[in-house]
Amino acid sequence: MTVTSKCLKAGGIDRPRARWAAGRLRIGLLILLLAGSWLSLCAIPLRAADEGNLFNNVVEHKLANGLKVLLLREPRAPIVTLQVWYRVGSRNEALGKTGISHLCEHLMFKGTAKYGPKYFSQEVQKVGGTDNAFTSRNYTAYFETGPKEQLRHWLEMEADRMKGINVDEKAFETEKKVVIEERRLRTEDDPASFMQEATMAATFEAHPYQWPVIGWLHDIESISLDDYRTYYHRYYLPNNCTLVVVGDIDPKEALSQIEATFGSLPAGPEPPKVTAQEPKHHGPIRVEVQREAQFPIVVMNYHVPNWQSDDAYPLDLMTRILSAGRSSRLYHDLVYTQKLALDAGADYDFDTTDPFILTLYGQPMPGKTVPQVEAALEQEIKRLQTELVGDKELQKAKNQVAASFYMGMDSIFYRAMLLGRTATVARWTLLKEFIPKIQQVTSEQIREVAKKYLIADSRTTGILIPIKTGKAPSGRFHPGGVIR
Repeated sequence: MTVTSKCLKAGGIDRPRARWAAGRLRIGLLILLLAGSWLSLCAIPLRAADEGNLFNNVVEHKLANGLKVLLLREPRAPIVTLQVWYRVGSRNEALGKTGISHLCEHLMFKGTAKYGPKYFSQEVQKVGGTDNAFTSRNYTAYFETGPKEQLRHWLEMEADRMKGINVDEKAFETEKKVVIEERRLRTEDDPASFMQEATMAATFEAHPYQWPVIGWLHDIESISLDDYRTYYHRYYLPNNCTLVVVGDIDPKEALSQIEATFGSLPAGPEPPKVTAQEPKHHGPIRVEVQREAQFPIVVMNYHVPNWQSDDAYPLDLMTRILSAGRSSRLYHDLVYTQKLALDAGADYDFDTTDPFILTLYGQPMPGKTVPQVEAALEQEIKRLQTELVGDKELQKAKNQVAASFYMGMDSIFYRAMLLGRTATVARWTLLKEFIPKIQQVTSEQIREVAKKYLIADSRTTGILIPIKTGKAPSGRFHPGGVIR
């Protein structure tokens, strides 16, 4: 099947996906940078004795209204991070209303009857803290990080905006224009992102992962204030939320404060479940997008399982062998040795609510072609399918995963993010199992998953075909899935 799109407008991709699976901390590092100086105080090396039980001291509790609470004491600095994770993202939307989850995120900063539009962020920032939010295909999350004495006040504000957002028509239309402009900058004006968006739309035929987190332009334009209010009241409920606090806390005292602030909020009807499943594909799909750009890009998406399958762990290690650093196979072979590509890599998330994709990509060097890069990517796949990964290369990949995972734990913010995300898409106890299961992966398992999933019938290929002009952007590719 071939899907071809000829467009003269620009496009943007979702921000890089948050990953703990293989320790690729791109979105984690992005959030750490945004979180500012308070987070730098949290970067204190872990004691070696803690490595085996980083999450053994998590306190889990559920309020009577269904709110799930996860608490973790880390007293190394007088800092706390509070994160509120709602089980709603673009996968919960419907065609015609795509982008409403991200729009809701923006509107959560518009104030309540109790707290004005700018009060929330001002209260956090005036004590040196930071607050922000992000939306993905699987969740929407909000956070505050800063002095531990502020926890009670931040809980009060988060509880208030869970049910009390006060948005009139003027504020709604103004913020909708902000989101439309955001889409224009990230998607409409970025050819690589535009191509990726078209490729994802073809990769998923039946599942809502097919549309972008930020939404289709016409859908955003058509969302009404009543649409927003209905969506907000349907999903912003204590029984559709996980609240995480990590830092210098007394868990018993923190739980008492959470009961006092969130406990009185009523539970709502259980939000509708997403029942869509992607059918089996019976042949390769090809997407070609012609845009103003300097260089072509090729992307190859393969359908793979998520955390629910034991195959996720060898798939994750396989992705790291392909793409982790300059000694990885794709960089070493395509970029350094053959000089076919300016960039080449792979990306896989298994911490998603539903089965997702594994992506390989490459950007041809000037004078090289897309078919050459495609053939080289396919050759690397064939090598994985026919040859066993050597013991030394496999152990290096396992060491990289473990090192990245534990280094990420230096940040209380990132530790809270792992807890919130895994609790939202799956179960947080996966964090205890992750490294042991990675260490158990064998070379034979990596070869078997390559043979099972990296097949033509499961592949959607996207190609950016440049239209040469004097003002084209470079069009570098980055996998995406979270936007702020």
